Amino acid sequence: MSPRGALETGATWLLALLWISPLLYALWAAFHPAAFAVTFDPFAPLTLENFGEALARAPFPRYMLNTFILVTMLLAAQFVLCTLAAYAFARYRFKGADIAFALVLVQLMIAPEILIVENYATLAHLGLVDTILGIGLPYMASAFGIFLLRQAFKSTPKELEEAARLEGCSTLGVLWRVYVPLARPTYLAYGLVSVSHHWNTFLWPLVVTNSVETRPLTVGLGVFGAPESGVDWSVVSAATLLSVAPLMLAFLLFQRQFVQSFMRAGIR
Repeated sequence: MSPRGALETGATWLLALLWISPLLYALWAAFHPAAFAVTFDPFAPLTLENFGEALARAPFPRYMLNTFILVTMLLAAQFVLCTLAAYAFARYRFKGADIAFALVLVQLMIAPEILIVENYATLAHLGLVDTILGIGLPYMASAFGIFLLRQAFKSTPKELEEAARLEGCSTLGVLWRVYVPLARPTYLAYGLVSVSHHWNTFLWPLVVTNSVETRPLTVGLGVFGAPESGVDWSVVSAATLLSVAPLMLAFLLFQRQFVQSFMRAGIR
């Protein structure tokens, strides 16, 4: 290996270790008593009591259910809305189409935090504050999703649509039977990004929720680990692992499909 290659490999391993070090610490602290949370004694006793303590102190199963409902609702709404919008931009020519698509792309440059006050005022007017629907409503239309699916639909041969119409398919039939199946890798890639983002989002749910019945995992974990309630890093680490475990498990089970989907979506 050349010196440059060795340097690049070493730098890659160093960055990987820096990136994974918080997770490694959380794994260590979660499975050891609080007295050994920062000592890193290889002979320290293992324990599962931290997980039981975390579940006893806060309703993490309820937080996880709220988060699952939120990401499932958002993903379903985004798939429907982004599919219809992307198909219209990809296959229909109408007056102002380019301007409309440019306005959609402009949304990618606007940080969601800028709209928090207006979004909260809108939800308050609709009576949706402190509801799971209220958390997800501002994100049900995604400019990123529309862009990805539009690119995938534009790469679909027009001859396939014409053949489907000759078989008697309606517009929605063509969309469902031709475009959606061919764009499956793009749907999977976008779905992974959407679920990961909304599973981990914190600021907007913190602003709009007030009760356990609607609070997602990130906000519940933030409240649980607040200094006012006293910080036991072993218990907090156990609660953190409970929060990220579903995403980690999904990644480990479907790692190959994840990578292939992103590669195919990028090629398109």
